[in-house]
Amino acid sequence: MPNASRSNEPAFNQPIAGLLRGVGPRMAEKLAARGLLTLQDLWLHLPLRYEDRTQLTAIRDLQPGVPAQVEGRVEAVERGFRFRPLLRVAIDDQSNATLVLRFFHFRAAQVAQLAVGVRVRCYGTPKPAQNGLEMVHPSYRVLGEEDGDALGDALDPVYPTVEGIGPASLRKLIAQALDRLPQDAALELLPPAMLDGLNLPSLRQAVISMHRPARDADLAALAAGTHPAQRRLALEELLAHNLSLRRQRISLQQHGAPRLDGKGALVAALVAALPFKLTSAQQRVFKQIRADVRQPLPMLRLVQGDVGSGKTVVAAMAAMLAVESGKQAALAAPTELLAEQHLANLRQWLEPLGIRVAWLAGKVTGKARAQVMAEVASGAAQVVVGTHALMQEAVVFHDLALAIVDEQHRFGVHQRLALRDKGASGDSVPHQLIMTATPIPRTLAMAAYADLDVSAIDELPPGRTPVQTIALGAERRPELVERIRAACTEGRQAYWVCTLIDESDEVVAQAAQGTYEALSAQLPEVRVGLVHGRMKPAEKQATMRAFKSGAIDLLVATTVIEVGVDVPNASLMIVENAERLGLAQLHQLRGRVGRGAAASNCVLLYQPPLSQMAKQRLATMRETNDGFLIAEKDLELRGPGELLGTRQTGLAAFRIADLARDADLLPRVRELADALLADSPEIADRIIARWVGGAARYASA
Repeated sequence: MPNASRSNEPAFNQPIAGLLRGVGPRMAEKLAARGLLTLQDLWLHLPLRYEDRTQLTAIRDLQPGVPAQVEGRVEAVERGFRFRPLLRVAIDDQSNATLVLRFFHFRAAQVAQLAVGVRVRCYGTPKPAQNGLEMVHPSYRVLGEEDGDALGDALDPVYPTVEGIGPASLRKLIAQALDRLPQDAALELLPPAMLDGLNLPSLRQAVISMHRPARDADLAALAAGTHPAQRRLALEELLAHNLSLRRQRISLQQHGAPRLDGKGALVAALVAALPFKLTSAQQRVFKQIRADVRQPLPMLRLVQGDVGSGKTVVAAMAAMLAVESGKQAALAAPTELLAEQHLANLRQWLEPLGIRVAWLAGKVTGKARAQVMAEVASGAAQVVVGTHALMQEAVVFHDLALAIVDEQHRFGVHQRLALRDKGASGDSVPHQLIMTATPIPRTLAMAAYADLDVSAIDELPPGRTPVQTIALGAERRPELVERIRAACTEGRQAYWVCTLIDESDEVVAQAAQGTYEALSAQLPEVRVGLVHGRMKPAEKQATMRAFKSGAIDLLVATTVIEVGVDVPNASLMIVENAERLGLAQLHQLRGRVGRGAAASNCVLLYQPPLSQMAKQRLATMRETNDGFLIAEKDLELRGPGELLGTRQTGLAAFRIADLARDADLLPRVRELADALLADSPEIADRIIARWVGGAARYASA
């Protein structure tokens, strides 16, 4: 094998420029723009799909929509112009059938090359045309009369494009890189004992199989991502990401944290004053938090719980542990609506106990802002609630011991780090409590949050009636208007949620403004309000307060009310164009009703025809109110990147692994990670370097 001596791992990471033929500074620049810097990067630049050029198909046996390779002689050429240049080439073979090759982009040299009588071998996807089948822009080559019938002995890879480099050039570069692929012993990082029982190929075999699959390879398995070669690579990639997150956790644990080990008098006073009894799930999760913050190491705990499960009370109890120790707690939420909801709850619960709860958001300006900033800096403000404004450089805390972040995936990683750093003092950092009302499937949590301790509030407060959900076609809209009239006449309130603010010709959706005007006209006796993201914050807050106080019966809104709105008297939720929303968003919206004692309903109004995915979403919403089950289904339908908004976490950047597809590998990944961190930390570092590189993960944010 050429250059097999380059088997030590540092050689894998040598720059491609000067190492491979044809790669000069300009080519290297184009490759680098795609993240292809080293031999290893090229080995892991895997094909998107494969073309089977190992056999010929007779033209008469072609099937529409099934890619195939054919060979024949040119019998006619037609060059014309119909709206744009057009080249049609008819070929026939020994099966006495004709196939038309159609080109819209072509050069004069191609026309000369595809002359009548020449032999052509081409690959493409046939589709029905006016006079039989045709291939549009097939790949082809002209054969000389002396050319034999030799066919490829492996499937041809089709790689993700690299701007400025043609497919053929890219294939040649990767082939050169593969010629430098070392033997198993030099390439394999995992000890053989760890791979026993997995029935997976070696890493070298897996890489070669992906780039050069044999002609009898299982194309269906390759397309589905379940081929053993893909599973082997996915295993190591998942392991690298898990190790990377765990390393971040270990790094964080090198810092100290304030011990919040008071007797819990403030917590006891808060619980005694609450107008409701804590659920056993809330008590269990608080016990976990209390055990964490008593340690001199920083807590990093995620509390996930369904809509209305009572996460804010648990956060308030945690904050009391900080206050009792003479320190501060901060709670950051991504929107003013959600932050104001937290502020109202915390003031209601904590101010009777003599706790100063401060409010810091973008709209707090002038003297009021200066006063709050002074209170935060002096420590007079014991609990501080706010939005992104909390993380601004000018905000200085006196002694921040607990940073609580709600719906953390809506913040940028730098913002979350900025809040943590507000409490950094010497080698000490604050404890961090992260909350989300978007339940995360267990499989995803294992991979996405390997650096976090995860708690689940998996029990709703007693007295909460499950929301009944139905799906109706948009033609049933008039019935819903009458249903709202009846509900509001009986003194209840309702939401009507639209997915757009203004009318759009491109999307079939009733806009909020138009719906507000129509419903106001149809229901003159009902007090209708409107809230959407383009309103000024003061207008929005005034409308929300009016709805909460009962001065508005029907609130027409966009999805800005998805989180942070608690109106127990609202018992009817109508979601217009529900087919346009994901499961998690639909579940969040549904969670706005069913918060009181009255039986509540959610109506999903859809515009037919429905896609298969939309049908599955609506069926799931009708079948269950369990946010954790819904999250599992959402992961299955949409994938992890979209579900978590994971551009910030790095999950969307998996090259091979797919968390939904490869979930069964995760328990083994965790076992391998435990063993490597305990017994072979240097191997763990090399696996991280291979797959994750030096990219900052900010996982401890």
